[in-house]
Amino acid sequence: MINREWHLLSRPVGWPKPEDFALVESEAPTPGEGQVLVRNKYLSVDPYMRGRMSAAKSYVAPFELGKVMQGGAVGEVVASNAEGIAVGDHVLHFLGWREYAAVDAKNAVKVNPDAAPLSTYLGVLGMTGLTAYAGLLRTASFKEGDAVFVSGAAGAVGSQVGQIAKLKGASRVIGSAGSDDKVKLLVEEYGFDAAFNYKNGKVSDQLREAAPDGIDVYFDNVGGDHLEAAIGQLNRDGRIAVCGMISVYNNTEPAPGPRNLARLIQTRGRIEGFLVGDHYDLQPQFVQEVGPWVASGALKYRETVVEGIENNLEAFLGVLRGDNTGKMIVKL
Repeated sequence: MINREWHLLSRPVGWPKPEDFALVESEAPTPGEGQVLVRNKYLSVDPYMRGRMSAAKSYVAPFELGKVMQGGAVGEVVASNAEGIAVGDHVLHFLGWREYAAVDAKNAVKVNPDAAPLSTYLGVLGMTGLTAYAGLLRTASFKEGDAVFVSGAAGAVGSQVGQIAKLKGASRVIGSAGSDDKVKLLVEEYGFDAAFNYKNGKVSDQLREAAPDGIDVYFDNVGGDHLEAAIGQLNRDGRIAVCGMISVYNNTEPAPGPRNLARLIQTRGRIEGFLVGDHYDLQPQFVQEVGPWVASGALKYRETVVEGIENNLEAFLGVLRGDNTGKMIVKL
């Protein structure tokens, strides 16, 4: 069987370019002892992958040049050399960016396609969902009555943050997004109390208008002017959970920090970064609480689906541009 897979050829400087990558054909691997061969059905592309394309030291090893990249994937087992996983089972794993993957059984999680669509295990019921849940409830210490601001609010993580906050009793939820259509989606479908298009004016002015009484929690997916605006509107004992800063990922020079950090002294505010990998102990609680919300329709989600392994790179670049509404998924 022919296996197509994406390799990183050179480390991007600024925005990634097509010539930094190559779609390579090889033979599908044979599973070794304790492994299963998975035919991937859905692949995940996420903003954090941009950091792995750099050689800079980070919380996860960079992608190796000339070798296949990695990412979340869910697929069907077509050959098994491991106990506990049979041909025909569906599993979640992290050897994406390819059509076939030989996965160590210990790194494969069985999922039920009858309980929820397979793609949801990469999004609303997967890593992005747990990111929203852990970041809001643990890192930001959300409590009933808080006013919450979410940047990148129409994305896979941000859309869940806002809805979970509403379901948990937030007094007000505000979101920012990059188009008027996304703003409409946030208010009319996801139940945000207010939302604005950050391209339509200064973020600080629009946030002040949307949150005249200030905010208690800011969930940061963007950084830059959004972070500065949030600090400006932070109430006493406000909390900021830093999940991502997509506005600076392709910068070639260090981005200036917020100019109003001194305001944290006045507000006794707190900024804390987090990684979902530190919070997998919450997974059972997350599934138990969020699963029924998704099943009942209380928590809504969107997916932007791109078809074909040949379009995997374009789907990833689309995430960096903000083309997606909800989770960006590649269907094979």
